Amino acid sequence: MTDSDKQIIKSESAALAAPDKPDKKPGPKRYCMLINVKKDSIAMYKEYHAKVWPEVLATIRNCNIKNYSIYLHDDLLIGYFEYHGTDYDADMKKMAADPKTQEWWKIMMPIQVPLEGRAEGEWWTLTEEVFHTE
Repeated sequence: MTDSDKQIIKSESAALAAPDKPDKKPGPKRYCMLINVKKDSIAMYKEYHAKVWPEVLATIRNCNIKNYSIYLHDDLLIGYFEYHGTDYDADMKKMAADPKTQEWWKIMMPIQVPLEGRAEGEWWTLTEEVFHTE
């Protein structure tokens, strides 16, 4: 690689790291997480998620979560959402304290199977983002 090539790469990297609009707020933090669902409970899981309770949806929104999706592959659930707040831990505590969300979790947790090797305190296993483009 020539010095000229290195300079081009350095310039492009700088442009990606510092977009043209320095006053632009940083985008949302993206999260992807994994958990298994018991094979004999997949139909139930789908039924509940086809009609998520309005109170649970309101709590999700009130905790600064947007663009939330859950995908299913065999018995693996893949959750994705974007966090638009400034204090993730506080918002997650607020969500966990919500009575209707607790009721929802009491139904969902017995049919979910956490992945081995997850971090201590995790139910869903958080994944590492290795690529993103707009």
